[in-house]
Amino acid sequence: MNLLPRTLYGRLVLILVTGMLAAQVLTSSIWYDVRHSQVLEIPTRLIASRLADIVRISASDPQGAAQLIQGLNTADFLLSIEQEPAPERPPLNRQDAATEHLLRDVIDKKTNRQVELNLLNLALRDDQGKKAGIGTLFGSSPAVGEFTLELRLPDGRWLHVKACEDQGWTSLAPKDVVLDYFLRIYLVRIILVVIIVLLAVRLAIRPLKELALAAQALGHDIQRPPLSLKGPREVRRAAEAFNRMQQQLLTNIGERTRFLAAVSHDLRSPITRLRLRIEMLADDRVKQRIRKDLEDMESMVSATLEFVSSGEIHEERRSIDINALLQSVQVDQQDVGQVISVTGQASRPISGYARSLKRCVENLVENALRYARDVELIIEEQPGWLLITVRDSGPGIPVAKLLQVMEPFYRLENSRNSDTGGYGLGLSIAQTIARAHGGHLSLYNREQGGLDATIRLKADG
Repeated sequence: MNLLPRTLYGRLVLILVTGMLAAQVLTSSIWYDVRHSQVLEIPTRLIASRLADIVRISASDPQGAAQLIQGLNTADFLLSIEQEPAPERPPLNRQDAATEHLLRDVIDKKTNRQVELNLLNLALRDDQGKKAGIGTLFGSSPAVGEFTLELRLPDGRWLHVKACEDQGWTSLAPKDVVLDYFLRIYLVRIILVVIIVLLAVRLAIRPLKELALAAQALGHDIQRPPLSLKGPREVRRAAEAFNRMQQQLLTNIGERTRFLAAVSHDLRSPITRLRLRIEMLADDRVKQRIRKDLEDMESMVSATLEFVSSGEIHEERRSIDINALLQSVQVDQQDVGQVISVTGQASRPISGYARSLKRCVENLVENALRYARDVELIIEEQPGWLLITVRDSGPGIPVAKLLQVMEPFYRLENSRNSDTGGYGLGLSIAQTIARAHGGHLSLYNREQGGLDATIRLKADG
């Protein structure tokens, strides 16, 4: 199972947010070090102050220093005088080295002299004597610093010290630490970064989204305006390539249409000559058959040219009054003796190609009148869409062939008689025009009999 988001937007957001969270977790070790140093700072300064007093007194009164050392010697502050330093000094980590530097710095400042000091061991423990961890650093119980060090006195002897000192203050309760640290520092920062990532990624991929929408719309309206050349260099190059492709498609379609138009024009000349020559035939029966074949040839050439040219719309897109357009179709049919009704009304115009859309509706009406009766035009509005349905009470179409009948030159009627079924291009042309308007044509059989041919168009606004 692929857990990655399916969109580029989602994948970029996931990568950036995951990377930010990983960086946040890794950098949390810095805060841990800071907290560790804060807990040890007060014990370190207290011990350094006591040792500074011993060093000052030892410099001026060695005898008094011995008495002071004896008086300060307790279970938590063990002191002993040695003639030599410890034979081995373990290596210090970065945190312990910083503590050693702080000890030496405090003593130097308080005694106005540089002392020789070695930190032999340092441990941070909880109030139970166990090694302190995250729970102790963020808990409410004070942590205890356990120091083992040696300090060179002014007389050359070495003072060996083993001291325990707590931090001297109580931190926030654990729940308060969680709310303060994780909520205020982590959550707020994460939310802000996520918001910035969402805005930045959306801004970065907007040109790509426009390119994808343009590619999708090209299949419905090849005459759409070219893409604007803006955005990053890569996106501008993609837009330029897309515009070139659109122009090449328009050129190829134009060349194909001109070629078929030229063929159609050239075929009319031999057809006309054949018509003249068949008049010299003596057999009227043969003459009539040849004349009918020539008429069928000319009609097929004209129908093919009409279908090819349906993909090219040579008119400007403008606002269309659907009510007026359907009433015009109704009046045209009445002029030739056909009665159709119009039901419903569009509340506002739509953007489209008026002549082409009227041609689309007329093809559906003529197809319905050819096979059925009681043809009705129905206008219906849905959110974002306008539906124009041509309804008839005819025999309908077999369900398995509802999509196939919209293919070019496909006819349900088996004969090649154009008077009974045309050439199978009417529905194909209507589908092409509907797609040029960003919509589509659908055919449905009605339960009570008859067929609904519905043009679904995008409504403005």
